[in-house]
Amino acid sequence: MPEIRRESAEVRVGIIGTGFIARIHARASRQAGAQLAAVADVDEEAALQAGRRFGAEQAFGSADALIESGLVDVVHICTPNHLHAPLALKALEAGLAVICEKPLATDAQTAELMAGRAREAGLVATVPFAYRFHAMVREARARLAELGRISLIQGSYLQDWLLKSTDDNWRVDPEKGGPGRTIGDIGSHWFDLVEFVTGDRITKLCAQTSVVVADRMHSGPVLTEDLATVQFATASGALGSVAVSQVAPGRKNRLFFEISGASGSFAFDQESPEQLWLGGREGSQWLVRDPMTLSEAAMRYSPLPAGHPQGFHDSFDAFVADTYATISGERREGLPTFEDGARAALLTDAALRSAREGGWVTC
Repeated sequence: MPEIRRESAEVRVGIIGTGFIARIHARASRQAGAQLAAVADVDEEAALQAGRRFGAEQAFGSADALIESGLVDVVHICTPNHLHAPLALKALEAGLAVICEKPLATDAQTAELMAGRAREAGLVATVPFAYRFHAMVREARARLAELGRISLIQGSYLQDWLLKSTDDNWRVDPEKGGPGRTIGDIGSHWFDLVEFVTGDRITKLCAQTSVVVADRMHSGPVLTEDLATVQFATASGALGSVAVSQVAPGRKNRLFFEISGASGSFAFDQESPEQLWLGGREGSQWLVRDPMTLSEAAMRYSPLPAGHPQGFHDSFDAFVADTYATISGERREGLPTFEDGARAALLTDAALRSAREGGWVTC
């Protein structure tokens, strides 16, 4: 692929993977003003085509070639889950910063190893828990003290993209996606978000899982869960529950949480991210994203005036920009690191163990 001459950029980016999420990463890197130096895929032709689409300067037919090229400062890993750990560890060993898609690894022990390696190397290593970067999520976090002592945390993350037997994806295969599909894929986002907003850790949980579509067109018999329900308790004594499903008809990407305290409640719906519901005994209201009235913490992630809706791209762009700023030596509060990815993997493992064995599991 011919080289494209560009002005030098502060952060040189390499993306491993060429699918949907890789395209989101590529867009965010361009929005952040980084140099998209290279893209890699196991198939060189696929890498060349993606390089043209993404605007990358180089294309490689293997991840190893990109990591060893000396052309990049940070690697974005956008591959099937079973490749996350070996590629991230190789990149860290090469002295590169890493953005690795979730789940960080297909088991908690490996995820903890990855977090430890990043910590020991002193390298920036982050996970795209991008819902943290919605302005109204930051507003909820900033206003948490207004609720008083938290008593209840509840919600759901519902999708329908795997509703039919003809719907299939590599995530259904536990060899590629890992043993926990719905919990690891979308439940990890929900757990990370509520622990981030509340600052309160889940200490024990009890889970049930279900396979609704027993056979899929290409995968055959299904071995990973289509849906799960989880009850839990937190360190502060709050109780909680969440339902996660990839077979909920009509629900496309509805991540919802509600937090109730002694003095009030908050509710956030990712499909309506411009609003935060504030509940009270004497009356409730919708708080609409407006940089003129938001807290300082939320204002940072509200670059557009009120009435100009922001969404998923904006939150993902902010995550990537904060990662690059941290690589360049700045400090960005609330950045989800490999430590947070390992935490999500631990909760996933605990939920799967609870569902297998029955009863409560400490975490």
